[in-house]
Amino acid sequence: MSDETPICSAKGCRADAVWVLAWNNPKIHTPERRKTWLACEEHREHLSQFLGVRGFLKDVVLLKEWEDLTSGEDPSSATDR
Repeated sequence: MSDETPICSAKGCRADAVWVLAWNNPKIHTPERRKTWLACEEHREHLSQFLGVRGFLKDVVLLKEWEDLTSGEDPSSATDR
């Protein structure tokens, strides 16, 4: 992981990310594929709802936990950040 502090994916937000929202679009992604958005505390619920109403949201995990879970993965794995 780089030394850069990850920031929230919400449009215009520059706050530090605290959460990872794992999602996929079942119309274009295989079931195991996980793309990710990052969220600060303020935008976690909004971004989760946006993905949830579309049926895309698969999981919401603290960034630190996500990093621990994915630290041993190949960087070319299916997760996009």
